[in-house]
Amino acid sequence: MALKGLKEKAGLGDKLSATQQAREEAPQFEHVTWYKDRGLRHLTVYAIVLCVTSAGTGYDGSFFNNYQNFESWRVTFGFPSGSELGLLGAFYQIGSVCSIPMVPLIADRFGRKPCIGIGFIIMAIGAAVQAAANDYGTFCAGRVLLGFGNSFSQICSPMLLTEICHPQHRARFTTVYNCLWNLGALIVNWTCFGTNYWGFNTWQWRFPAIVQGVPGLIQLCFLWHMPESPRFLIAKDRQDEALQILAKYHANGDTEHPTVQFEYREINDTIKLEQSAKTATRYVDFFKTKGNRYRLSILIALGLFSQWSGNGVISNYSNRLYGNLGMEDQAIIGLNAGSTSMSMLVAIGFALLVDRVNRRFMFLLATGGMFASLAAWTLACGLYEQQRASGADIGMILMIWCHQFFYSTAWSGLLVGYAVEILPYSLRAKGLMIMNMSIQVALLLNTYLNPLAFEEWESPNESGYGGTTWYLYLIYTIWVGGELVFVYFMFVETRGPTLEELVKVIDGPGAQLAEIDLVVMEKDLNKDDHVERVSSSKEV
Repeated sequence: MALKGLKEKAGLGDKLSATQQAREEAPQFEHVTWYKDRGLRHLTVYAIVLCVTSAGTGYDGSFFNNYQNFESWRVTFGFPSGSELGLLGAFYQIGSVCSIPMVPLIADRFGRKPCIGIGFIIMAIGAAVQAAANDYGTFCAGRVLLGFGNSFSQICSPMLLTEICHPQHRARFTTVYNCLWNLGALIVNWTCFGTNYWGFNTWQWRFPAIVQGVPGLIQLCFLWHMPESPRFLIAKDRQDEALQILAKYHANGDTEHPTVQFEYREINDTIKLEQSAKTATRYVDFFKTKGNRYRLSILIALGLFSQWSGNGVISNYSNRLYGNLGMEDQAIIGLNAGSTSMSMLVAIGFALLVDRVNRRFMFLLATGGMFASLAAWTLACGLYEQQRASGADIGMILMIWCHQFFYSTAWSGLLVGYAVEILPYSLRAKGLMIMNMSIQVALLLNTYLNPLAFEEWESPNESGYGGTTWYLYLIYTIWVGGELVFVYFMFVETRGPTLEELVKVIDGPGAQLAEIDLVVMEKDLNKDDHVERVSSSKEV
């Protein structure tokens, strides 16, 4: 009863009821099979290409972790450690934070595609600078460029993906999108595992650095053939182009198809309502209404929770994490590759269930599992560091893998998809910018503070015992416990309704949404078609 009362105070009960109502009222579109439909086959290829953007981010996250294991890299850059190592990792986030405010301006004015293209080009240049570096400053410059370009592609790719997908496939693709972070991490882990056998050679780390720029250049070749967002085109009064794109990719060119007409009318009417209410959106709009304040809190929480759940220690500092257990570089790289492979399979597996399993359940399962794993991880680490307890090191490794398993069930996939679902078109670019800014700030603190914590707490006493890195894991355990409480009371369910109809879930009955009934619309289309046939027969 107490929990129910707290839920009601947080307004969650009303939102869950609104979700159920919206789900019941959601239109039942004609079922389609993508590989049997020419337009959907093309659209699926473009969707996969856009998803590779997330793999690029995962590549960098794990590359930073892996090159620290190469002796040739450490020698080239003077054995960076402590704050110097933290800054090296943070420069990627610094570059990203600098470019993030520009992204919504370009995306809302010129479109999603130009923004993505700018990001790919800058990242390719950054990868080249990083690979050619022979000193600390040049390497840092390459990382700044990589981060600067990443914001453009990382924010706009999921927006375009969401806005061009068929309603039947939207949830799966937007969830799989962020899961492919693990694909990038997997590629770099196994690449570094292989180059580690090249011996003491700077190409151990230069080759993976070059590979980092290749996916963006390949994506750039596909980008110019992709359709622009129909929602962007309608917002710019280019309705005919938007209708043609929806028809070409969702119904093989049939502009009168019920699904196409429903999408077009709902998008067009909803955007008109949003535009009639105000001339332009501003960041201050996130503070003006109760619904927008709720969105803001969720976006910030998504950004912080996705990076401050202990995963940053694993992805960026596993060499310290496993090294404190006495493991060698080759074994560490192998463990990284294995855990990343598992994470990718789990993330994609749960992403494919996104149309059947509620988002709230997945978030609660993931966060609760991480909390339990971190608690056991902290205990095992403490026993190993203080007493060298038999089996504690194996137990710690097992708990690290359990943590990765649970993180992958929701936070890998739903991070971007959930953020897109709670945002109306008018706030989507700015909302994703806010979430990505939260992510980059969290990563910035992660990459700078975690090595300082290791420096302070990992040194044992003269007997070889007494390291206290378990303090760091205890901090994460307490924090994730708070995350679990927040998710339980604040996260609303979004499975079922269309993007436009989800506005009602958060804003309530007064939401700015076009009311269009698919059944009535189909009858009108059939009636018009009948009238045309009768008229034609009379003329004959």
